[in-house]
Amino acid sequence: MVCLRLFSLLLVQRLTRCHKAEELQLSNWFKPGSRQDVITTTDWLAPVLWEGTFNREPLERYYRKQNITVGLAVFVIRRFADRHLELFLQSANKFFMPGHRVIVYIMADTYVKLPDVESSPLRTFQNLVMGEQQRWHNLDLVRMKVLGEHLVEHIQNEVDFLFSMTTNLVFEDEFGVETLGTSVAQLHAWWYFRNTKNFPYERRHTSAAYIPFGQGDFYYDGSIVGGTPHQMLDIIEDYLKGVVQDIEKGLNSTYEKYLNKYFFLNKPTKLLSPEYSWDPRFRLPLQVRYVKVSRHAREGY
Repeated sequence: MVCLRLFSLLLVQRLTRCHKAEELQLSNWFKPGSRQDVITTTDWLAPVLWEGTFNREPLERYYRKQNITVGLAVFVIRRFADRHLELFLQSANKFFMPGHRVIVYIMADTYVKLPDVESSPLRTFQNLVMGEQQRWHNLDLVRMKVLGEHLVEHIQNEVDFLFSMTTNLVFEDEFGVETLGTSVAQLHAWWYFRNTKNFPYERRHTSAAYIPFGQGDFYYDGSIVGGTPHQMLDIIEDYLKGVVQDIEKGLNSTYEKYLNKYFFLNKPTKLLSPEYSWDPRFRLPLQVRYVKVSRHAREGY
């Protein structure tokens, strides 16, 4: 019996060592010192991804061994579907996680006919029709509520990572495995280059989204958020809880402000630089070397 226990202990230790050896270390792919002109690491030691700070090859080898599936959830309103969805899907088909299995979840108020997108055995599309009973006065509330329902019902069992994005985005370059993480936040292209004292956080102290003056790290963009399914569900539940609390007080804030409050209290494990969501209306600063995703004027989603 003692020998059996000892053998089991040694086996566990060996398996643990093998597992640790297979884990990808941040230093294997992330080189923050290669960019001195931007913030590459947060105060809580999370990487901030800029062109030139990462090596995608070690990440590709690692995630191919993991045989991952990545989800991409996008919310559309029928009257805006033709305007944005085609560009979004065509560009995502080319640049979003190339070479990996991707499930695109199209959440719409009615069935949306897919635009012409080149077929691939690695790409599948799911139309998630929300039904006529939904109220459309708060699109972000509907978007998060429906995504949360589908996460619980099936998405959490289908993907390893999930991104939620708005359809006014167009992928311009590879949005690859470097962006994967437990909790992924997008830095706002405009506010990254502004004084932190002026961030448009919710300042009403009775709101669930409230962040006091003098506090806060960055201002995060609500058009892209990602992470593991469990983490995404936590974000959604926190957002819905905050909305309900504020409604009971007669208050109303924005999804982006609730999201910023969440990341203020629950620091993201990875941050995407403005290169991953650049507004072409802004003059391109020297710090932005390659635009990965551009965002256009949003009319609906």
